[in-house]
Parts: sequence; structure tokens; C-alpha cells
Amino acid sequence: MTAFPPSRTVILTGAASPRGIGRYSAHYLAEQGWNIGIIDLRSEDAQEVAAEIAAEHGVHTAGAGANVADNAQVRAAFDALEAALPPVIALVNLAGVASPVPYLEVTPEEWQRVIDINLNGVHFSTRRAVESMVALGVGRVVNLSSVSAQRGGGTFSKTAYSAAKAGVIGFTRSTARELGEAGITVNAISPGPIDTDIMGGTLTDERKAAMASDGVLPRIGTPRDIAAAISYLISEDAGFVTGQTLNVDGGLYMH
Repeated sequence: MTAFPPSRTVILTGAASPRGIGRYSAHYLAEQGWNIGIIDLRSEDAQEVAAEIAAEHGVHTAGAGANVADNAQVRAAFDALEAALPPVIALVNLAGVASPVPYLEVTPEEWQRVIDINLNGVHFSTRRAVESMVALGVGRVVNLSSVSAQRGGGTFSKTAYSAAKAGVIGFTRSTARELGEAGITVNAISPGPIDTDIMGGTLTDERKAAMASDGVLPRIGTPRDIAAAISYLISEDAGFVTGQTLNVDGGLYMH
């Protein structure tokens, strides 16, 4: 087993949203000594978050812009981040879009948009990242799925989103199988309802209580709950965990 280099980088996609899981997770990981690469739609936003993290935690950071649904943009962003940062050991695929459109109202354009960002984006980012990880002999990939994929919706987003996020689970398992010999682990996290803007705006206490009532714990999730799971799965200690989907959902889905 190849050890982590003393100075190592994690790249997070979709990590510039003010109240998102990605931005919180980037701060959480920087606090633990990870150098941070941020990819988001607008390079200005990615660079702003990177500068904020560097100032607060004293780690190396860089930001780059890319639409994760565009392979050429993704590759260019990774090239820029790798040139500016220590070796990339981990990738966290957080970029995603919600889709609350009922199935009978889904247009071909909406279907394509959701698949392009939520599934193809995970593939394009992973494909580029693992090229570098294979050369290093070690790597960690964490993909964000959703309890919606496992339960068949029943959340804010509906079928197009559920299908894309289910694809992420299949992709996670298959890449874990193919990349294991290269020392790379690939896992997914399946969040339940998390108090972020992707849920359709800031949540009222009433809405939070209603969402929590499906699970076994008396609250919905927070970005910290997901950040802590990411932290474990990209750690050296998680080297024997691969191809798994970790549900962080308050007991909403048990399997």
C-alpha cells in the first residue's frame, strides 16, 4: 500500500455555493491539513472560496472554473489546479443540480441537463483525476449520490435526479472494481435531507420537522454530517473501504 505524501491535495467540485455541502467540506478538510482545489462553474467564485480557505486555515489552495458536464473544461481546470498545488490524492464530486420536475412534465432538455451534470460530470472529473492518482499509486474518490436514488424519489427532487444519482452508485461500484489494483478507492455518500440551498431555499423549522419525520432521528442533516463522512472516506485510515455507499440520512433508508 502506497502511503499518502506528507503534503496532499483534495479537489472538490461544486464547492463555491455559500450554503452548500462543498464549501463547508472544503473548510472542514482544510482544518485537517488538506490542501484544497476548488472547481465551480465560475472561476471567480472558485478562486474567492480558495482565497477564503487559505486565509483561514493556512493551507495551499487554488480555484478554477468549469462546467463539469463539459469534458474539455474539466480537464483544463484539473490541469490548472495540479500545476498550482501539491499532489492530488483525493477527489470529491459534489457538483450537482436539483430537479423537482414531475416525470410527466420532464422535457428532453431537463432530462439531459440533470444527467449531464449529476452523472456525466462525475465521470469526467473522476476520469481526469484518477489518471494522476494511478501515477502516484494511491487515491481516494468520493461521489455524492442521494437517498432519492435508493428510495425512488420521495424527496424534493424527482425521477431525473433519482436516475442520475442511482447511476452514480453503479459508477462508484464499477470504478472501485477497476481501479482497486492501482491503489485507488472509490466510494459514494448518500445523504438524506440536508439543510442547504439545494432543497429549494432556506428551510423553516416546520419544513425541517416534516422532513425529519421520515427518518429515525429527530432532525435533518447538516453539511457537517456530510463533511465528516467525506473526511473519513478520503483518509488514509479508509484504505480498505471501497465500492461502498455510506448513507448519512438519519435512518431514512436502511439496507
